[in-house]
This record gives sequence, structure tokens and C-alpha cells, in this order.
Amino acid sequence: MKKSIIKSVLVGSLVSFSVSNAQTTETPLTKEQMEAKKKAAREEVAKLPKPYHPEANATLEIKEAVALAKKEHKNVVIQAGGNWCIWCLRFNNYVQQTPELKKLVDNNFVYYHLNWSPENKNEKVFTSYGNPGEKFGYPVFIILDENGKQIHTQDSAVLEEGSGYSIEKVKEFFNTWKPKKS
Repeated sequence: MKKSIIKSVLVGSLVSFSVSNAQTTETPLTKEQMEAKKKAAREEVAKLPKPYHPEANATLEIKEAVALAKKEHKNVVIQAGGNWCIWCLRFNNYVQQTPELKKLVDNNFVYYHLNWSPENKNEKVFTSYGNPGEKFGYPVFIILDENGKQIHTQDSAVLEEGSGYSIEKVKEFFNTWKPKKS
């Protein structure tokens, strides 16, 4: 009995070692698999709320967001992206559907969705913030203080986890950039 237990442990250890040290090779997706992934993404995009408005006057609306932030002693979060961007829509939905995050955002920020799309690239607005989408992709977050001064630009990739976002990383991001209460 003792020998069989020791043998089992040794075999188990070898199998575990082999599996953990095996090289992983991803098999390329077939054309059908790629099409299925694209279809699933299109269906997800279709279901999610669309917070971006290509027709909006972003300059005016950001000015209004800053005025409200000043009045309420909050910072402004500009989430730049578009309704075409699955990660942008996922982030928006994640914050809205996660009570802890929604409360954190509502208590500390005025939130604005800055559109970037073929219909309206908002080039002047993006240029004024250093064109962060060109560097990081979308979504990208621009944090303004209550006076409208840009205090941070955040790449969203560091907030991701799997096919979504990490609650701990997102909370840390918002907590780091919420206004300092005196």
C-alpha cells in the first residue's frame, strides 16, 4: 500500500511537471472558427448600450462636463472610443452594471464618452489631449481635474482580464484619479 501511494505521488508529480513545462502551441483558427468569432462579436456589440454620439459637439459637451465637475468638486473621465469598439462598449456596460464601480464613478466623476469614428473623428479635441488613441488604441481614458486640466491618460489594456475587465484594477484606476477631498 505504502509503495503504491509513493508510486502514485511520483507519477502524479511527473505528469504535473510535464504538463506545466510542455510547450503550448496554439492551433490557428479555421475560416469557420474565425467567422463564428466575428459573428459572436457582432452580436455582442448589437446588444450593448451605445454611449457614443458622433453627432455631438464634443468641445462644447466637455466644457459643460468641466463646469459641472467644478460645481460638484469632481474630476472628469473622458472615455474615448466609439460604438464600433467592443472593448469600449464592454467597459461602459461593466461600470454601469457593477454597483460598486457605478457608485465610485457617480460620486467622484463627471463621465463623458468622446466619440472617435469614421463619421466624426473629433480630431481637434483628440489633438488637444495628445492623440492618446493613436498611442493606446480604444478605449483610452483621459482624466481632467475640475478646472479642465488634463492630469492623466490611461491605457485600458492594463485594466483587462480575460475577455473583460478586472474589478480590482478598475477600482484602483478610479480611486487613484478621483478628486482629493480636503
